[in-house]
Amino acid sequence: MVEENNVHVDRRSVLKAAGALGAFFGMGGVASATPGRTPGPKEDEILVGTADGVGIASAQATVERNVPDGAAVVHENDELGYMAVEMPDDRAGTMDSTIDRLERQPGIEYAERNATYYTQLEPNDPQFGQQYAPQQVRADDAWDTTLGSMDVTVAVVDQGVDYTHPDLADRFEGDEGYDFVDNDEDPAPVVNSENHGTHVAGCAAATTDNAEGTAGIANCRLISGRALGSDGGGSLSDIADAIQWAADQGADIINMSLGGGGANTTMRNAIDYAYENGSLPIAAAGNDGGAVSYPAAYENCMAVSAIDQNENLASFSNRGPEINVAAPGVDVLAPVPGGTYESLSGTSMACPVASGVAALGKGVNPDDSPADLWQRLENSAVDVGLSDDQQGAGRVDALNIVDGGDPDDPDDPDDPGDGECGDEVATDSVEGYLSGGYWGSSDAYTYTLDTANPCSATVTLDGPSSADFDLYLTLDGRTPSTWDYDASATSYDSQEEIQVDLSGDEELGILVDAYSGSGSYTVTIEELGK
Repeated sequence: MVEENNVHVDRRSVLKAAGALGAFFGMGGVASATPGRTPGPKEDEILVGTADGVGIASAQATVERNVPDGAAVVHENDELGYMAVEMPDDRAGTMDSTIDRLERQPGIEYAERNATYYTQLEPNDPQFGQQYAPQQVRADDAWDTTLGSMDVTVAVVDQGVDYTHPDLADRFEGDEGYDFVDNDEDPAPVVNSENHGTHVAGCAAATTDNAEGTAGIANCRLISGRALGSDGGGSLSDIADAIQWAADQGADIINMSLGGGGANTTMRNAIDYAYENGSLPIAAAGNDGGAVSYPAAYENCMAVSAIDQNENLASFSNRGPEINVAAPGVDVLAPVPGGTYESLSGTSMACPVASGVAALGKGVNPDDSPADLWQRLENSAVDVGLSDDQQGAGRVDALNIVDGGDPDDPDDPDDPGDGECGDEVATDSVEGYLSGGYWGSSDAYTYTLDTANPCSATVTLDGPSSADFDLYLTLDGRTPSTWDYDASATSYDSQEEIQVDLSGDEELGILVDAYSGSGSYTVTIEELGK
């Protein structure tokens, strides 16, 4: 609801108030410089540069008069002529409004956010340029944050894995796995007969940035459960035993690039055992273009379809409502036994790419349960324009999963919570008239949130074409002014718009200011809720 505050503030009184506030800041104190700053991003800071001929001390006095109470100068660089100001809070618009105010002051050359920069890793794997899968899922961007963690374990239930391959040796820690086909502790593949398991392991975790061959998705730990023989087949009992073994070994993710045999109780029980004991099962959807095969189709197993380099569904990929995510699976280059590499196609390749992305996500969110990691993998996926039964939530995305928040955090922007922002809409409007004159005039209003679970609001000003009206906003219900506000829109006409995110605790204070000219105006508020 919009209520008029019946406050008309002319430009002269605004200037007087601004002067008084400046004196208050000067006396109330911006804290002095703080030694020994913590390294890393400092996104709550503004960098203020001094104009030529102006000393840091003189500029600091100007800064002290024009920043919010509680701000602190925490760093100075006399040689480059700038200081860093730590802001007291992150209310919407506070940083931008302070930057705008500082840049208008004499002696200040510029004010800008203390931006964050990252390393730009270009892996030195010589065949990286021949790959497309890591690039398509944006693993190369995610690697600027993390290459992966050996604290995360991916179990490859498949044919044997060549754990001596130069691109895989570093992913094993002396516990290579178990051979359920031959019932021994050496899961090595049969030479010249088993490429599949090694290729799958390499899709997920060929060592990145080791000057060898290709780059996998995550530098995680691997263990191998050999459950398929040289002919590519394996018994239900061997596979079920391998899944249970992998869970007991503490595998965070169990990759199963295998399928067939239909639905059965033994496999379902093995999948449920793994899921309930801390492992996320991920399986290939199948390669006959039909319905999603088992084990991918089980409730507690993620199903992965295959897309090509152009993000079209692979012709062979199975599809159906059980599909959770899609990943590159056509001509994927990865290691094979004997120290060499091949390009292979299949949902068998898409599955470990998805497992590698999940491993990156688990590495930066080590407390994730299988349900959390499942949700994180889906929430971070990118819609590539395919139907839900072809892509599920979308193509897996390494950068998104590394940068994302806690899937159980209600403030996580990737978490839809109990609904999507915009499921509920409330609108209100108010009309008024302002007579500009030399000093201008202003109208102030308050708006009380109206939706059950507010998530954002847009405040729009539609004023006369022959005038210059500005819009100012606060989020705590206080009356804005042209010098005290949380967000503003001040273009050279009377058409203004401000968008803000909401948590539900806000009350909007709105000020319409006639900078020049006169006429009628309308303020409209559109509030979105979940």
